Amino acid sequence: MTENCESTSECQWCLDEFATVELHDIRLNRRCIELATQLAMQPNGPINQACEDWADTKAAYRFFDNAKATPERIRAPHHRRTVERMAKHKQVLAVQDTCFLNYTHHPQTKGLGPIGTKGQNQRGSGMHSTLAMTPQGMPLGLLTQDFFTRPDDEPSHRPQELRLLPIEEKESYRWLQAFEQTLTLAPSGVEVITVCDREADIYEMFALAKKREASLLVRASSDRLLIDDEVRKLWPKVEKQPVVGHLSVHIAGNDKRKARQATVSVRFISVTLKPPWRPNGLKLPAVTLNAILVREENLPADVDEPIEWLLLTNTPVTSFDEAYQVIQWYCSRWQIEVFHKVLKSGCRVEECRLQTTDRLFAFVALMSVIAWRLHWMTYINRCQPELPCTVALTTIEWQALYMRIHKSTTLPDKVPTVHQAIRWIAQLGGFLGRKSDGEPGVTTLWRGWQRLQDIAATWHLVKEQTQLVGNR
Repeated sequence: MTENCESTSECQWCLDEFATVELHDIRLNRRCIELATQLAMQPNGPINQACEDWADTKAAYRFFDNAKATPERIRAPHHRRTVERMAKHKQVLAVQDTCFLNYTHHPQTKGLGPIGTKGQNQRGSGMHSTLAMTPQGMPLGLLTQDFFTRPDDEPSHRPQELRLLPIEEKESYRWLQAFEQTLTLAPSGVEVITVCDREADIYEMFALAKKREASLLVRASSDRLLIDDEVRKLWPKVEKQPVVGHLSVHIAGNDKRKARQATVSVRFISVTLKPPWRPNGLKLPAVTLNAILVREENLPADVDEPIEWLLLTNTPVTSFDEAYQVIQWYCSRWQIEVFHKVLKSGCRVEECRLQTTDRLFAFVALMSVIAWRLHWMTYINRCQPELPCTVALTTIEWQALYMRIHKSTTLPDKVPTVHQAIRWIAQLGGFLGRKSDGEPGVTTLWRGWQRLQDIAATWHLVKEQTQLVGNR
């Protein structure tokens, strides 16, 4: 096991999270836990940095090259632990999204396919994941994850041609597959609401939700036909409804916009969608949903594009309060984008050079669990800040952290809270903690976390040496 492993929360956490891993080889099972521990202690470093010596580095490369160490088997114990965490809540959001891993700068990697536009000439793979979380935003873990690579010779399809393809032959089929997997894994007695963005505006998603009596929330992309004698299209139907209230929503920042608060109006109405035509004579049922139009009526002068979301859900919406709850669920969808940011920027999975996509997918599967843990560390501070910090840190870690931040060898009488400890970790990563800064984000946290691991390991060695000297 990793040297000084007993001093770190990462060791115990990895032992717990991967305890039931089954790779059909006892040595591989042990190596999986050891490797997870090493990578969790150095999440943004390359494999050789995390492993520290050539023997462990070679063992890591052999692990990812082993046919038994598949992404599905590596993630399986984490999926089970995620379901256990879900079972402790009455209501859980299952948020789906797709991201693309860019390995253009690794031209020797075998098995990559085109990503982005043809003009960008980029190479990589796609990853579709489902993240389970509480309605308050606490990430509970991954429920599903699937990798896919686009073929080089795949022709471009016109919209008319796409309509003729069965859903199983379309890339969008992954949304349905993840939805099915989520329903299979969902623990009894827990309401699981699947939340998706516009790419999941697929009629088969709504039909499956109806068939399985499963809760679903999708942001509409198409102005669908309705079974309605007066207004035949979705958007005009909802726009005719009166405004039932206004609210302020947080708009997360990205490469195209700054984070901000937006005041939006809310309208809602029940609609029945007309089933679309499908090839091979497939008959789909009519589906009744609640449509909620969220619109920014008065655009600030410094903003170019107003917010407009048309949300479709089969959950009850008979009042402004119920509409508000659905809107909050959709706002929580942003958390899976945070997860992707942690995985790509914090864990730097796109920097890995493992030469084949099979090895890369196994590596990304393992790093995805580590990325979830870093994500969880950020949001436990926001959801349960008054818990003792020992829910996330070992005694060695919080003591080393306290002494480093306070530049003192005198420890407090009471264990610090999660809120205090997370801010101190972020401080190691460059967080200034000014009144205008708010709570620390994932970037400063993962930087500080790596520094804390080095500080805690040093403190552990010092304590051991002191005890040896004292025993002589």
